Amino acid sequence: MNLTITGHHLEVTPAIHEYVEAKLERVIRHFDHVTNVSVIMSVEKLRQKAEVTLHVRGRDIFAEADSEDMYATLDTLIDKLDRQLLKHKEKTGEHTREALKHQAAE
Repeated sequence: MNLTITGHHLEVTPAIHEYVEAKLERVIRHFDHVTNVSVIMSVEKLRQKAEVTLHVRGRDIFAEADSEDMYATLDTLIDKLDRQLLKHKEKTGEHTREALKHQAAE
């Protein structure tokens, strides 16, 4: 898995870098076909904004969040990403089960 963490108008400190990696481990535990992750954090006036693009086989999953605290923003972002990834996993599992059911019926 390739991980890219970028900061716009923000220095990505080692503490933030480790925090993002630790949070992404939870997401990747749910779905292990992740090939590339890009995290962009930015500061716009008093708003801390973060967005992530996660590339899985055949699809890109995007999530963004903002608040006044970067750590709270990252927590919200990872929760959104986790929900989207679990939904994607369910959909791909349903397609696989349907295909197997079709093959068994023939």
